[in-house]
Amino acid sequence: MSVQGPGRSGDSPGEDPGPAAPDGGVYEWYTRGLELLKSGSPAAAVQLLTRAAEAEPTSRSIREALARAQYGARLFEEAAASFQWIVDSDPAEDYALFGLGLSLSRMGEFEAAVEHLALAVAMRPDNKDYAKALRHVRATLAARK
Repeated sequence: MSVQGPGRSGDSPGEDPGPAAPDGGVYEWYTRGLELLKSGSPAAAVQLLTRAAEAEPTSRSIREALARAQYGARLFEEAAASFQWIVDSDPAEDYALFGLGLSLSRMGEFEAAVEHLALAVAMRPDNKDYAKALRHVRATLAARK
């Protein structure tokens, strides 16, 4: 009688088949990822949206959703990198600047955060969330001096 490990029947011993691809295609991964994000499951959304971003590496909408999910899952370095990718492709993207600034502030990089948040506020001076985040980061910097 043979004893088989956690692999499926027919798998070679020691082989890790890796995570199974989710059902559907890129659009389904994207929409399900957004649903998970909206329902308060950012870590689960990160999994689907990472797959979608790997399949469509130039999609800004997928990258923005991924960045939001990463931020919600407290993966601030990853979120900053995703938001930075968007800013690099479109420096006038105010929401990405805002997200990048928030991510940097969560990482303790307040001076860099101020720069990005100030640009977002300059682009959208009517956005109260942008202005509030900028005030908060500036107050944190002032308190640390």
